[in-house]
Amino acid sequence: MNRSLYPASCPPIVHIPTCIVMVGLPARGKTYVSRKLTRYLNWIGVNTKVFNLGEYRRKIAGAHCKHSFFDPNNTDGMSVREKCAELALEDITKWLNDIGQVAIFDATNTTRARRKKVTTHLKENGFKEFFVESICDDDEIIQSNIVEVKVNSPDYQGVNPEEACQDFLSRISHYKKFYEPISLEHDHNLPFLKVIDGGKRFFMNRVEGYLQSRVVYYIMNLHITPRAIYLSRHGESFMNQEGRIGGDSDLSPNGVEYSKVLGKFVKDEMPADLKVWISEKKRTKQTAKYIERPIEQWKAVNEIDAGVCEGMTYEEIQEKFPDAFARRDEDKFHYRYARGESYEDLVARLEPVIMELERQHNVLVICHQAVARCLLAYFLDHNSEELPYLRVPLHTVIKLTPVAYGCRVEKFDLHVPAVNTHREKPKNVSVNRSAEDALVTVPEHN
Repeated sequence: MNRSLYPASCPPIVHIPTCIVMVGLPARGKTYVSRKLTRYLNWIGVNTKVFNLGEYRRKIAGAHCKHSFFDPNNTDGMSVREKCAELALEDITKWLNDIGQVAIFDATNTTRARRKKVTTHLKENGFKEFFVESICDDDEIIQSNIVEVKVNSPDYQGVNPEEACQDFLSRISHYKKFYEPISLEHDHNLPFLKVIDGGKRFFMNRVEGYLQSRVVYYIMNLHITPRAIYLSRHGESFMNQEGRIGGDSDLSPNGVEYSKVLGKFVKDEMPADLKVWISEKKRTKQTAKYIERPIEQWKAVNEIDAGVCEGMTYEEIQEKFPDAFARRDEDKFHYRYARGESYEDLVARLEPVIMELERQHNVLVICHQAVARCLLAYFLDHNSEELPYLRVPLHTVIKLTPVAYGCRVEKFDLHVPAVNTHREKPKNVSVNRSAEDALVTVPEHN
């Protein structure tokens, strides 16, 4: 299935399939970077898949391998791990030869011998390689990563937290014994990026071409320190009450009430260093009126441009433009309003916003329904079929907390009445996963 969310008219060009090879000790953020990078590349239209070596190991050796399994003197353990690496490379080869453009090999790859095997295999199959090494000596970051792994890793499900932590520390010590970092002395011919202490410093070598440049730029904007991104639509507007799309309406009395409640919620529940981003539309400015935090205005988070349909109801659009209305129902993501935008155009417009969100710590984005859907699709890895039907109700705050194995989601209903602006997907058109289920993992908070 094509998970691209980038405009089909201008897809990124990847001439030669590429394997991004992760390098580094455990608890250095490799899996976090791998999964974030995969979501980003898919979002801009580069067909990408991550191959995690730990998943291969768990299939062969089970989920609860003790630290002794990773001891370099354990010949049986080393044999299993080498076999897993071979299987992963075989799958990477099949996938890149089939439909893939970029594979991400998420493993420690801590020795020169292993990296040489990987490079040889990739070159023999006509693929490019690019190495990303995560080096970290910051104890605070390492401890935070260990806690995250201890809580979320399949390796330690059901294991006492203290026991899991000690076992993981012992596993790291085994890897340290034979770790050979990438260096110019030995690896001057390799294209690589070193990420030092969670992004405090970087070192690049032989970075070439569009793809490698985009990968470097994206990773340099990531950070692995704890933070949260909050999303809220503007308060209910008069045009929302009338069922009209777009426009630049004022808030309704319900919307004004939401702005007051939201201001209190920000003061009581959100971090002191929070930044607030709004669009150019009056309804987002009015929604932020009672928020006592720095506010920045972004043209890029304006609502999708409905062109000639601005200010109309769906019933009026169907009556005046029946053929166009039917085409939109058939393919809502790619349909472009006459003199307006499509969801694919909106995704392209929002890429700078995504990049800046990755740079920031705590941000509240007060935006619009289509914009919120695009942002959620990026952070929660929804494809272009699912995106236009994600349910984002009015007067609700969605909190996204990036974690090592994905993104934790919470939804806060602030209990201010509002109309329902969600339009269901027509029954006669199928979708891979219904929008009704798209945010089913979000818990309610009173």
